[in-house]
Amino acid sequence: MNTKITFLILGACAFLISCTSTPSQKVTASAEYNSYLAIAENKTLIDASDIKKFWASKLEKTPNQYPYHAKIASSHSQLFKATGEVSHLLKASSHLEIVNERTNYQNANYIRSLVRNYISQHRFQEGLVLLKKAEVLGENLDATQKMLFDVHLELGNVAAAELYLNHFKNDNSFDALIRLSKWYDHEGKLLAAIKMMEKAKLKAEDANNRYLKQWSYTNLADFYGHAGRIKDAYNHYLKALELDPNDAYAKKGIAWIVFSHEKNSEEALRILNTIMSQHKAPDYYLLKAEIAEYMGENAEKEKNIQAFMNAIQDKNYGVMYTSYEVSILSEELNNTEKALEIAQQEVKLRPTPQSYDLLAWTYHLQGNSAKALEIIEQHVLDKTFEPVAMYHAAEILKANGNTTSVADIKAELLESSFEVGPLLTQKIQRL
Repeated sequence: MNTKITFLILGACAFLISCTSTPSQKVTASAEYNSYLAIAENKTLIDASDIKKFWASKLEKTPNQYPYHAKIASSHSQLFKATGEVSHLLKASSHLEIVNERTNYQNANYIRSLVRNYISQHRFQEGLVLLKKAEVLGENLDATQKMLFDVHLELGNVAAAELYLNHFKNDNSFDALIRLSKWYDHEGKLLAAIKMMEKAKLKAEDANNRYLKQWSYTNLADFYGHAGRIKDAYNHYLKALELDPNDAYAKKGIAWIVFSHEKNSEEALRILNTIMSQHKAPDYYLLKAEIAEYMGENAEKEKNIQAFMNAIQDKNYGVMYTSYEVSILSEELNNTEKALEIAQQEVKLRPTPQSYDLLAWTYHLQGNSAKALEIIEQHVLDKTFEPVAMYHAAEILKANGNTTSVADIKAELLESSFEVGPLLTQKIQRL
């Protein structure tokens, strides 16, 4: 996951530099997105609520009709998307678990629906177990194999993911193209990833599928941002909002452009505050904390960090925000002991290069840079191209006296200034 949140503590000198820097060329226009910030009626929310009530009523009258549980689960999934309320995600999984229990886990379609929910909860290992059951059943095997690719890649099982990719990589379907794009992005081949996502977008547009078009636009916008094509990214977030004026992800993308590219902190906060009045997600507080730090408002920064820590106490979030928690504990709260404990658990649950990066970074902040170096050399370098992980690797290499490799990484990282934001960019410049 690319969090775009760094939460790094800057000295007074760095703050002065940030405040006197010249903003980049403006690409956004508030007149173009203001109407989306003042949405009075959330059609997705209303429709999903009506559908849920309809099927719940049907189920109450005929409780033996287990397919109704799947219908209710689908409405809860839509409600989660519309509101960010994690309780809807858990209610959806509860209904899907009932459906699969009633069918004795012998229906591959129901299994895949449950796995999609588990993926949203970051319960990847449980999802993998279920997908193996669906694979044995053989029903719509192609769909199961594509999801197996997804889960293996999320778990860091790169070889297994590639094996499944080979089953469909020559397919020209939307589902195949977006996974090929994901694979290229994993390999650090951004231009190839963009090319595949652009092909997928055309497929969605040809089919005039509103959901797939919206999904394509926001994902393509992210890729464009990584490639420095900020105007294209902004335009695609707007295209997503044209389809769904309540798309919180697209609005957050625009807020990031306003902050990271245009250095307009006040406007970015205005956008974020409107999003948070309509949609819930703990990581909004972290972006507000980062912006507050950039503005030199340390009390506001600390308030938002505490708000995040309070929010994730909700057990319904499970492990969805553990990577964020590790960063906050180690970098902001100086609790590397607890951060290390959580990072080690995360590696067991999800042994990806990003998880190992968090573990190595925590060891480094604890003062054990030798142990951190051992981890990044074995599990991170040449295995991920994610900028924050590369910055951590550079700091760890530097602490161990390897300045040659640091210079190479620094040059590459400076090309990712938009993606990492102004705070981390200043850290990179000081490598």
